[in-house]
Amino acid sequence: MRLLGSMIIEAADNTKVPAGAALAVDRDKFSAYITEKLKSCPNLTLLSDEVKNVPELEKDGGRYAIIATGPLTAEALSEDILRMTGGGLHFYDASAPIVSAESIDMSCAFTGDRYGKGTGDYINCPMTKEEYYAFVDELLAAEKAELHAFEKREIFEGCMPVEVMASRGRDTLRFGTLKPVGLADEDGKRPYAVLQLRKENENGTAYNLVGFQTNLKFPEQKRVFSMIPALKNAEFLRYGVMHRNTYIQSPDVLNRDFSFKNNRRIYFAGQITGVEGYVESAASGLLAAIHIADEILERPTHVFDERTICGALETHISAPNKDFQPMNANFGILSPMPVRIRDKKERYRALAERALESIKAQL
Repeated sequence: MRLLGSMIIEAADNTKVPAGAALAVDRDKFSAYITEKLKSCPNLTLLSDEVKNVPELEKDGGRYAIIATGPLTAEALSEDILRMTGGGLHFYDASAPIVSAESIDMSCAFTGDRYGKGTGDYINCPMTKEEYYAFVDELLAAEKAELHAFEKREIFEGCMPVEVMASRGRDTLRFGTLKPVGLADEDGKRPYAVLQLRKENENGTAYNLVGFQTNLKFPEQKRVFSMIPALKNAEFLRYGVMHRNTYIQSPDVLNRDFSFKNNRRIYFAGQITGVEGYVESAASGLLAAIHIADEILERPTHVFDERTICGALETHISAPNKDFQPMNANFGILSPMPVRIRDKKERYRALAERALESIKAQL
Protein backbone atom coordinates (compact mmCIF):
# COMPACT_ATOMS: atom_id res chain seq x y z
CA MET A 1 0.00 0.00 0.00
CA ARG A 2 2.94 2.33 0.62
CA LEU A 3 4.26 1.54 -2.85
CA LEU A 4 0.84 2.29 -4.33
CA GLY A 5 0.66 5.66 -2.55
CA SER A 6 -1.97 4.92 0.10
CA MET A 7 -3.02 8.05 1.95
CA ILE A 8 -4.28 5.91 4.82
CA ILE A 9 -0.88 4.33 5.40
CA GLU A 10 0.72 7.77 5.04
CA ALA A 11 -1.61 9.04 7.77
CA ALA A 12 -0.80 6.05 9.96
CA ASP A 13 2.94 6.54 9.54
CA ASN A 14 2.57 10.19 10.57
CA THR A 15 0.43 9.51 13.65
CA LYS A 16 1.75 6.17 14.87
CA VAL A 17 2.27 5.30 18.52
CA PRO A 18 4.78 2.77 19.92
CA ALA A 19 3.36 -0.75 19.64
CA GLY A 20 6.26 -3.10 19.09
CA ALA A 21 6.07 -4.66 15.64
CA ALA A 22 2.46 -3.50 15.13
CA LEU A 23 1.40 -0.27 13.41
CA ALA A 24 -0.92 1.48 15.86
CA VAL A 25 -2.10 5.08 15.64
CA ASP A 26 -3.35 7.94 17.78
CA ARG A 27 -6.99 7.83 16.68
CA ASP A 28 -7.69 11.54 16.99
CA LYS A 29 -4.54 12.63 15.15
CA PHE A 30 -5.06 9.92 12.53
CA SER A 31 -8.59 11.03 11.68
CA ALA A 32 -7.61 14.72 11.78
CA TYR A 33 -4.72 14.06 9.37
CA ILE A 34 -7.04 12.37 6.85
CA THR A 35 -9.73 15.04 7.22
CA GLU A 36 -7.24 17.83 6.54
CA LYS A 37 -5.85 15.98 3.52
CA LEU A 38 -9.33 15.66 2.03
CA LYS A 39 -10.29 19.25 2.76
CA SER A 40 -7.11 20.55 1.13
CA CYS A 41 -7.63 18.57 -2.10
CA PRO A 42 -8.84 21.01 -4.81
CA ASN A 43 -10.60 18.26 -6.78
CA LEU A 44 -12.89 17.16 -3.96
CA THR A 45 -16.23 18.50 -2.75
CA LEU A 46 -17.12 17.24 0.71
CA LEU A 47 -20.79 16.89 1.60
CA SER A 48 -21.98 15.97 5.09
CA ASP A 49 -25.50 14.92 4.17
CA GLU A 50 -26.79 11.41 4.85
CA VAL A 51 -26.88 9.22 1.75
CA LYS A 52 -29.97 7.04 1.84
CA ASN A 53 -29.80 5.43 -1.58
CA VAL A 54 -27.22 4.02 -3.95
CA PRO A 55 -26.66 6.56 -6.76
CA GLU A 56 -28.56 5.89 -9.98
CA LEU A 57 -25.83 5.65 -12.61
CA GLU A 58 -26.19 4.84 -16.28
CA LYS A 59 -24.17 1.79 -17.29
CA ASP A 60 -22.72 3.68 -20.24
CA GLY A 61 -22.49 7.07 -18.53
CA GLY A 62 -19.39 8.93 -17.44
CA ARG A 63 -19.93 8.86 -13.69
CA TYR A 64 -18.66 6.35 -11.15
CA ALA A 65 -19.44 5.70 -7.50
CA ILE A 66 -17.59 3.87 -4.74
CA ILE A 67 -19.83 2.73 -1.90
CA ALA A 68 -17.54 2.63 1.15
CA THR A 69 -20.18 2.97 3.81
CA GLY A 70 -18.49 0.91 6.50
CA PRO A 71 -19.74 -1.90 8.71
CA LEU A 72 -22.38 0.12 10.59
CA THR A 73 -24.38 1.46 7.67
CA ALA A 74 -27.48 3.48 8.54
CA GLU A 75 -30.75 1.65 8.04
CA ALA A 76 -31.99 3.41 4.88
CA LEU A 77 -28.78 2.95 2.87
CA SER A 78 -28.30 -0.56 4.25
CA GLU A 79 -31.75 -1.57 3.02
CA ASP A 80 -31.08 -0.07 -0.41
CA ILE A 81 -27.77 -1.93 -0.69
CA LEU A 82 -29.39 -5.20 0.34
CA ARG A 83 -32.16 -4.61 -2.20
CA MET A 84 -29.58 -3.91 -4.87
CA THR A 85 -27.42 -6.93 -4.02
CA GLY A 86 -30.22 -9.37 -3.29
CA GLY A 87 -29.46 -9.85 0.38
CA GLY A 88 -26.59 -9.82 2.82
CA LEU A 89 -25.09 -11.48 5.83
CA HIS A 90 -24.56 -10.33 9.38
CA PHE A 91 -22.08 -11.23 12.05
CA TYR A 92 -21.07 -9.74 15.36
CA ASP A 93 -17.96 -7.62 15.69
CA ALA A 94 -16.46 -6.87 19.10
CA SER A 95 -13.97 -4.34 20.47
CA ALA A 96 -11.75 -4.49 23.55
CA PRO A 97 -11.82 -2.25 26.65
CA ILE A 98 -9.37 0.62 27.21
CA VAL A 99 -7.92 1.50 30.62
CA SER A 100 -6.03 4.55 31.85
CA ALA A 101 -2.27 4.12 32.06
CA GLU A 102 -1.98 5.58 35.56
CA SER A 103 -4.41 3.02 36.95
CA ILE A 104 -2.28 0.03 35.88
CA ASP A 105 -0.40 -1.51 38.83
CA MET A 106 3.10 -1.80 37.43
CA SER A 107 4.27 -3.66 40.51
CA CYS A 108 2.29 -6.59 39.09
CA ALA A 109 3.34 -6.04 35.47
CA PHE A 110 6.42 -5.75 33.26
CA THR A 111 7.16 -4.17 29.90
CA GLY A 112 8.46 -5.98 26.86
CA ASP A 113 7.57 -7.39 23.47
CA ARG A 114 7.16 -11.04 22.64
CA TYR A 115 10.51 -12.73 21.89
CA GLY A 116 12.22 -9.41 22.64
CA LYS A 117 11.11 -7.87 19.36
CA GLY A 118 10.31 -4.18 19.27
CA THR A 119 11.20 -1.58 21.87
CA GLY A 120 9.35 -2.86 24.92
CA ASP A 121 6.10 -1.07 24.11
CA TYR A 122 3.67 -3.58 25.60
CA ILE A 123 2.72 -3.79 29.25
CA ASN A 124 2.45 -7.45 30.23
CA CYS A 125 0.07 -8.46 33.00
CA PRO A 126 1.03 -11.92 34.27
CA MET A 127 -1.16 -14.39 36.12
CA THR A 128 -0.30 -17.43 38.20
CA LYS A 129 -2.01 -20.75 37.60
CA GLU A 130 -4.44 -20.12 40.44
CA GLU A 131 -5.18 -16.56 39.27
CA TYR A 132 -5.71 -17.70 35.70
CA TYR A 133 -8.26 -20.42 36.47
CA ALA A 134 -10.11 -18.20 38.94
CA PHE A 135 -10.30 -15.56 36.20
CA VAL A 136 -11.60 -18.07 33.61
CA ASP A 137 -14.27 -19.36 36.02
CA GLU A 138 -15.59 -15.87 36.66
CA LEU A 139 -15.37 -14.98 32.99
CA LEU A 140 -17.56 -17.95 32.10
CA ALA A 141 -20.05 -17.09 34.84
CA ALA A 142 -20.24 -13.37 34.03
CA GLU A 143 -23.43 -11.81 32.70
CA LYS A 144 -23.44 -10.88 29.03
CA ALA A 145 -25.18 -7.96 27.36
CA GLU A 146 -28.38 -8.87 25.57
CA LEU A 147 -28.37 -9.04 21.81
CA HIS A 148 -31.38 -8.05 19.75
CA ALA A 149 -33.59 -11.02 19.00
CA PHE A 150 -33.85 -10.12 15.32
CA GLU A 151 -30.10 -10.32 14.82
CA LYS A 152 -28.27 -13.54 14.07
CA ARG A 153 -25.70 -14.73 16.57
CA GLU A 154 -22.94 -15.20 14.04
CA ILE A 155 -19.45 -14.43 15.32
CA PHE A 156 -16.44 -13.88 13.08
CA GLU A 157 -13.47 -15.94 14.26
CA GLY A 158 -11.09 -12.98 13.94
CA CYS A 159 -13.10 -10.91 16.45
CA MET A 160 -14.08 -13.67 18.87
CA PRO A 161 -15.21 -12.33 22.27
CA VAL A 162 -12.90 -13.46 25.04
CA GLU A 163 -15.73 -15.14 26.92
CA VAL A 164 -16.63 -17.18 23.84
CA MET A 165 -13.04 -18.31 23.49
CA ALA A 166 -12.99 -19.30 27.17
CA SER A 167 -16.13 -21.38 26.69
CA ARG A 168 -14.21 -23.61 24.28
CA GLY A 169 -12.04 -24.93 27.09
CA ARG A 170 -10.46 -23.64 30.30
CA ASP A 171 -7.01 -23.61 28.69
CA THR A 172 -8.05 -22.01 25.39
CA LEU A 173 -7.06 -18.48 26.45
CA ARG A 174 -3.72 -19.69 27.82
CA PHE A 175 -2.84 -20.97 24.37
CA GLY A 176 -4.32 -17.97 22.57
CA THR A 177 -4.97 -14.43 23.77
CA LEU A 178 -3.21 -14.97 27.12
CA LYS A 179 -0.35 -17.13 25.88
CA PRO A 180 2.92 -16.45 27.75
CA VAL A 181 5.18 -17.83 25.01
CA GLY A 182 8.05 -15.48 24.18
CA LEU A 183 7.59 -13.41 27.34
CA ALA A 184 9.60 -13.44 30.57
CA ASP A 185 9.29 -11.37 33.73
CA GLU A 186 12.11 -9.44 35.38
CA ASP A 187 13.39 -12.68 36.93
CA GLY A 188 13.52 -14.33 33.52
CA LYS A 189 10.61 -16.64 34.30
CA ARG A 190 7.70 -17.30 31.97
CA PRO A 191 4.32 -16.61 33.62
CA TYR A 192 1.46 -19.09 33.47
CA ALA A 193 -0.66 -16.64 31.45
CA VAL A 194 -0.20 -13.04 30.31
CA LEU A 195 -2.54 -10.27 29.17
CA GLN A 196 -0.81 -7.69 26.98
CA LEU A 197 -1.74 -4.01 27.00
CA ARG A 198 -0.97 -1.78 24.01
CA LYS A 199 -0.86 2.02 23.84
CA GLU A 200 -4.08 3.52 22.58
CA ASN A 201 -2.72 7.04 22.01
CA GLU A 202 0.57 8.78 21.35
CA ASN A 203 0.89 10.13 24.87
CA GLY A 204 0.52 6.67 26.36
CA THR A 205 -2.25 7.74 28.74
CA ALA A 206 -4.55 4.93 27.63
CA TYR A 207 -3.98 1.24 26.99
CA ASN A 208 -5.99 -1.32 25.03
CA LEU A 209 -6.52 -4.84 26.40
CA VAL A 210 -5.13 -6.78 23.43
CA GLY A 211 -7.46 -9.52 22.21
CA PHE A 212 -10.06 -8.83 24.89
CA GLN A 213 -13.04 -8.18 22.65
CA THR A 214 -16.09 -8.81 24.78
CA ASN A 215 -19.86 -8.71 25.10
CA LEU A 216 -19.97 -8.74 28.91
CA LYS A 217 -22.10 -6.13 30.66
CA PHE A 218 -20.06 -3.10 31.70
CA PRO A 219 -20.12 -3.81 35.50
CA GLU A 220 -19.10 -7.39 34.77
CA GLN A 221 -16.18 -6.24 32.66
CA LYS A 222 -14.87 -4.14 35.53
CA ARG A 223 -15.43 -6.93 38.06
CA VAL A 224 -13.91 -9.79 36.06
CA PHE A 225 -11.07 -8.00 34.27
CA SER A 226 -10.02 -6.37 37.55
CA MET A 227 -9.21 -9.88 38.79
CA ILE A 228 -6.01 -9.63 36.75
CA PRO A 229 -3.51 -8.39 39.37
CA ALA A 230 -2.12 -5.51 37.30
CA LEU A 231 -5.68 -4.29 36.64
CA LYS A 232 -7.04 -4.58 40.17
CA ASN A 233 -7.42 -0.78 40.35
CA ALA A 234 -7.97 -0.21 36.64
CA GLU A 235 -9.95 2.81 35.48
CA PHE A 236 -11.89 1.82 32.37
CA LEU A 237 -11.94 4.66 29.85
CA ARG A 238 -14.01 2.61 27.43
CA TYR A 239 -15.68 -0.71 27.96
CA GLY A 240 -15.69 -3.39 25.31
CA VAL A 241 -18.71 -3.45 23.04
CA MET A 242 -20.19 -5.83 20.53
CA HIS A 243 -22.20 -4.77 17.51
CA ARG A 244 -23.73 -6.12 14.36
CA ASN A 245 -21.61 -5.97 11.26
CA THR A 246 -22.95 -6.15 7.72
CA TYR A 247 -21.27 -7.46 4.61
CA ILE A 248 -22.64 -8.40 1.21
CA GLN A 249 -22.38 -11.76 -0.53
CA SER A 250 -19.58 -10.36 -2.66
CA PRO A 251 -18.78 -13.45 -4.80
CA ASP A 252 -22.33 -13.33 -6.16
CA VAL A 253 -22.46 -9.60 -6.90
CA LEU A 254 -18.93 -8.18 -7.26
CA ASN A 255 -16.26 -8.51 -9.92
CA ARG A 256 -12.62 -8.95 -8.99
CA ASP A 257 -12.01 -5.19 -9.27
CA PHE A 258 -14.75 -4.51 -6.65
CA SER A 259 -17.22 -3.32 -9.31
CA PHE A 260 -20.88 -4.36 -9.17
CA LYS A 261 -21.67 -7.11 -11.68
CA ASN A 262 -24.95 -5.51 -12.72
CA ASN A 263 -23.40 -2.08 -13.23
CA ARG A 264 -19.64 -1.66 -13.55
CA ARG A 265 -19.98 2.06 -12.82
CA ILE A 266 -20.71 1.20 -9.18
CA TYR A 267 -17.93 -0.10 -6.92
CA PHE A 268 -17.90 -1.28 -3.33
CA ALA A 269 -15.04 -0.93 -0.84
CA GLY A 270 -14.31 -1.56 2.80
CA GLN A 271 -15.48 -4.14 5.27
CA ILE A 272 -18.88 -4.37 3.61
CA THR A 273 -17.17 -6.28 0.77
CA GLY A 274 -16.00 -9.08 3.06
CA VAL A 275 -12.46 -7.97 3.82
CA GLU A 276 -11.80 -7.85 7.55
CA GLY A 277 -9.58 -5.33 9.30
CA TYR A 278 -8.58 -1.67 9.14
CA VAL A 279 -5.73 -2.08 6.69
CA GLU A 280 -7.60 -4.59 4.54
CA SER A 281 -10.59 -2.24 4.31
CA ALA A 282 -8.34 0.65 3.31
CA ALA A 283 -6.63 -1.59 0.75
CA SER A 284 -9.95 -2.43 -0.90
CA GLY A 285 -10.73 1.27 -1.31
CA LEU A 286 -7.28 1.90 -2.77
CA LEU A 287 -7.70 -0.98 -5.21
CA ALA A 288 -11.19 0.10 -6.28
CA ALA A 289 -9.89 3.63 -6.93
CA ILE A 290 -6.94 2.33 -8.95
CA HIS A 291 -9.22 0.21 -11.12
CA ILE A 292 -11.59 3.13 -11.75
CA ALA A 293 -8.65 5.40 -12.60
CA ASP A 294 -7.35 2.80 -15.06
CA GLU A 295 -10.67 2.92 -16.90
CA ILE A 296 -11.14 6.69 -16.81
CA LEU A 297 -7.58 7.44 -17.90
CA GLU A 298 -7.65 4.63 -20.47
CA ARG A 299 -4.34 3.31 -19.17
CA PRO A 300 -3.20 -0.33 -18.90
CA THR A 301 -5.17 -2.16 -16.25
CA HIS A 302 -3.36 -2.95 -13.02
CA VAL A 303 -3.39 -6.69 -12.41
CA PHE A 304 -2.82 -7.90 -8.86
CA ASP A 305 -2.52 -11.67 -8.60
CA GLU A 306 -2.48 -14.10 -5.69
CA ARG A 307 1.24 -13.54 -5.12
CA THR A 308 0.16 -10.31 -3.38
CA ILE A 309 -2.25 -9.72 -0.51
CA CYS A 310 -4.03 -7.16 -2.72
CA GLY A 311 -4.65 -9.77 -5.40
CA ALA A 312 -5.51 -12.49 -2.89
CA LEU A 313 -8.18 -10.27 -1.31
CA GLU A 314 -9.57 -9.47 -4.77
CA THR A 315 -9.82 -13.21 -5.39
CA HIS A 316 -11.47 -13.79 -2.02
CA ILE A 317 -14.30 -11.32 -2.62
CA SER A 318 -14.96 -12.52 -6.17
CA ALA A 319 -14.33 -16.28 -6.33
CA PRO A 320 -17.44 -18.51 -6.02
CA ASN A 321 -17.93 -19.41 -2.37
CA LYS A 322 -21.15 -20.72 -0.81
CA ASP A 323 -19.74 -20.24 2.69
CA PHE A 324 -18.34 -16.76 2.13
CA GLN A 325 -17.02 -15.05 5.28
CA PRO A 326 -14.78 -12.02 5.94
CA MET A 327 -11.06 -12.52 5.41
CA ASN A 328 -8.01 -10.89 7.00
CA ALA A 329 -4.66 -10.46 5.29
CA ASN A 330 -2.58 -13.55 6.00
CA PHE A 331 0.13 -15.61 4.35
CA GLY A 332 -2.29 -18.51 3.89
CA ILE A 333 -4.24 -16.75 1.13
CA LEU A 334 -1.13 -16.17 -1.01
CA SER A 335 -0.23 -18.58 -3.78
CA PRO A 336 2.52 -20.96 -2.53
CA MET A 337 6.15 -20.64 -3.49
CA PRO A 338 7.20 -22.87 -6.41
CA VAL A 339 9.81 -24.50 -4.17
CA ARG A 340 8.85 -25.61 -0.68
CA ILE A 341 10.60 -23.74 2.13
CA ARG A 342 10.34 -25.66 5.40
CA ASP A 343 11.46 -22.88 7.74
CA LYS A 344 8.35 -20.78 8.38
CA LYS A 345 10.24 -17.54 8.97
CA GLU A 346 12.19 -17.91 5.74
CA ARG A 347 9.05 -18.95 3.86
CA TYR A 348 7.19 -15.85 5.03
CA ARG A 349 10.17 -13.67 4.12
CA ALA A 350 10.25 -15.16 0.61
CA LEU A 351 6.49 -14.69 0.19
CA ALA A 352 6.74 -11.05 1.29
CA GLU A 353 9.67 -10.27 -1.01
CA ARG A 354 7.92 -11.92 -3.95
CA ALA A 355 4.75 -9.94 -3.23
CA LEU A 356 6.61 -6.62 -3.16
CA GLU A 357 8.36 -7.40 -6.44
CA SER A 358 4.98 -8.20 -7.98
CA ILE A 359 3.53 -4.87 -6.79
CA LYS A 360 6.58 -2.96 -8.08
CA ALA A 361 5.99 -4.51 -11.50
CA GLN A 362 2.60 -2.76 -11.55
CA LEU A 363 4.02 0.71 -10.87
